Amino acid sequence: MPNDTVTPAPALDVAAPADAPSRERFRGLIWLVSAAFFMQALDSTIVNTAVPAMAGALGVTPLGMRSALTSYVLTLAILIPASPWLCDRFGTRRVFGAAIAVFGLGSLFCGISQTLPQLVAARVLQGVGGAALMPVGRYVLVRSIAKREFVAVMSTVATFGLLGSVLGPLMGGALVEFTSWRLIFLINVPVGIAGMWMNRQDMPDYRMRHANRFDLLGFLLFGAASALLLTASELVGAEHVAWGRIGECTALALLVGVIYVWHSRRTAFPVADLSLLKVRSVWVALAGNLFTRLGISGMFLLLVLFLQVGCGWSPLLAGLMMVPQALGSISAKWLINRVLAWLGYRRLLISNTLIVAVLLASFAAFGRHTPMWLIAVMVFLYGSFAGLQYTAMNTLVYHDLDIKHASMASSMASTAQYLSMSFGIALATLLMESLLQGHAHSDYVAAFRWTVLILAAITASASRVFGRLKVDRPVRQEAAA
Repeated sequence: MPNDTVTPAPALDVAAPADAPSRERFRGLIWLVSAAFFMQALDSTIVNTAVPAMAGALGVTPLGMRSALTSYVLTLAILIPASPWLCDRFGTRRVFGAAIAVFGLGSLFCGISQTLPQLVAARVLQGVGGAALMPVGRYVLVRSIAKREFVAVMSTVATFGLLGSVLGPLMGGALVEFTSWRLIFLINVPVGIAGMWMNRQDMPDYRMRHANRFDLLGFLLFGAASALLLTASELVGAEHVAWGRIGECTALALLVGVIYVWHSRRTAFPVADLSLLKVRSVWVALAGNLFTRLGISGMFLLLVLFLQVGCGWSPLLAGLMMVPQALGSISAKWLINRVLAWLGYRRLLISNTLIVAVLLASFAAFGRHTPMWLIAVMVFLYGSFAGLQYTAMNTLVYHDLDIKHASMASSMASTAQYLSMSFGIALATLLMESLLQGHAHSDYVAAFRWTVLILAAITASASRVFGRLKVDRPVRQEAAA
């Protein structure tokens, strides 16, 4: 997006001098984006803890609830590519405000849902709103924050998301145990109202004077390919479905994907600019994100089910065991600048990916009689290294790009993240279902062990992708700032 066609109208902190660091000048904006990340993180983590209770209330199995989880994440992935055009056409302030409003409305409908199809529909509406929160927030920060401060600011924003991850399991467990699972969605409503007020005060209004034509055909092709792939994965876990139908769905998804690639190369303004993949750090960041999250995205849903269904823990106690993960991620993110300055992206991501895979595999040693303190320690360590992984992957994609590509890169990074999360959740639950094969709850322990070992192997494979980065990445001065 050329700089000379952008007309920003940021609402600056009048108390900050013009030459102040961008973190001071855009303090309100950082709080706003942090609040949006907090709301999304709270929603995702709070739902995991409540899955068994929600399944019982809606008359389905806990693993059968995956459609309520994957529908939200897939909606994010499909709609995120539209965010750059929406920002160019309507401005970041309007788009971000509308996203918060729709997300809050979807949360309200989730809270009053009576059946699983109703809940899935409400989760899709949530996804429609949530699709713009993360990419627009990242894009505005990229445009507003000096590059030397960007890693530190992203770490701060991510920390608020992690605070949502800390509160989510505890609130989810407490609400399910003492009140109703419906409140886990309804608490987003007042947060959304506060976010809309902050948006009017602090969100810059970046936009194009003349927005490019929206790539509607490419958008539909990309969305269809993504939905077909997830549909194929859902059919694998369904009863009485012929494998031929699954194969047809998969083949059609691949065909539509190939058509999109052909279309994008012949379109002036594609919904996802595949030419950015010519930049090594971009395609490595996206591909590494895909394989890493494919292995670890379903981990904490599996752990909650393992503790509640397999081991008979209460929702509150199971939620309490998720807190060390978020605390570990928060503590690790404050070290990301120093670690990047010391190791650089390549060495950090190769080594850290393998460490995350080993820690993930170590969960296979858990059983019904594993001491609570040991589970907490392992979850803390896992969360610490996973936090380093997320921040490094999320900032790598912008490292070698010109500012004019920031919006598209943000959209593609968020899309890859949520696509891999949706498929990661589907893969984890499908593995558990295939290993359980209709057996008793006690078999959740054995199924959990084999599942995490398979997921650990998938995670380890991402280290080969990060090995394609250049040996010495110039991050020392930037990270140390």
